[in-house]
Amino acid sequence: MADLRLNEMKLGIGTWSWGDTLYWGYGKGYQEEDLKRVFHYCLEKGITFFDTAEIYGQGRSETFLGKFSQGINQSLYIASKFMPFPWRLNNKQLDRALEKSLQRLQRDALQLYQIHMPLPPLSVESWMEAMIRVHEAGLIEQIGVSNYSVEKMQKAQAVLLREGIGLATNQVEYHLLNRRIEKNGLMVAAKDSGIRIIAYSPLAMGVLSGKYNEETPPSGFRGRKYNRQFLHQIKPLLLEMGRIGVKYDGKSIAQVAINWVIAKGAIPIPGVKNLEQAQQNIEAANWTLSDSDIAILDALSDKVLEQ
Repeated sequence: MADLRLNEMKLGIGTWSWGDTLYWGYGKGYQEEDLKRVFHYCLEKGITFFDTAEIYGQGRSETFLGKFSQGINQSLYIASKFMPFPWRLNNKQLDRALEKSLQRLQRDALQLYQIHMPLPPLSVESWMEAMIRVHEAGLIEQIGVSNYSVEKMQKAQAVLLREGIGLATNQVEYHLLNRRIEKNGLMVAAKDSGIRIIAYSPLAMGVLSGKYNEETPPSGFRGRKYNRQFLHQIKPLLLEMGRIGVKYDGKSIAQVAINWVIAKGAIPIPGVKNLEQAQQNIEAANWTLSDSDIAILDALSDKVLEQ
């Protein structure tokens, strides 16, 4: 079963963009000082869950978190991820990767360590055996996975339960424009097994923030994934999200999107690059959408995705 602290969490912060120059353009519009301000603002507002990975910014994300957290008295919940690259042919490489992550994070142990995705050639079972090893060594408190299907999640859970541990989390993409886990049984299976869903990209890479439209689509990879035609397609959903936000003391489209994820029982971890984004995202967690508004959003989401 998942830890009580994890069960009580409503919101975390994703740090994929922290130090990432290739995808998110670190250094162009936001710098280390911006991220440091974000970190301390989050702590002031009671947000202590930060999710990172060894590959984010080629290790810079973990390095920033380690640097920022020095001298902090608050208890942090730090989650990182191991990438099972195909050339990692021995599960003992997880031990070495975790050691490097801990060095960058300047920590003796992690609250949560996750397998980033189920890549071949090593099996789910083999990586779980490695997770058990570092758990027993006291290097990690909880074990998670990311991007795992129902079948692979249950395989991981079965291996862990034999040792009396249990799988804590499955981190997947989940938002109003991607509801696969609702349709393929993963959300129900996770809930039945006491596994928390951590939702990355709850704003669909910014598309659900309201900042993009047909005239000003996102650039790069995001622009290819969410092109002008798609932005036209989802316009009715975004308009309704805006109308719903007005009813809750003028909440933004982004805040409605994040609150919808929370209402579904998942823990959203929106990415944050500056103080304004941090303020917006954190304010998404201190109120609750009504059941009727959730139903309206579900129906509109289904309709636009069916087109």
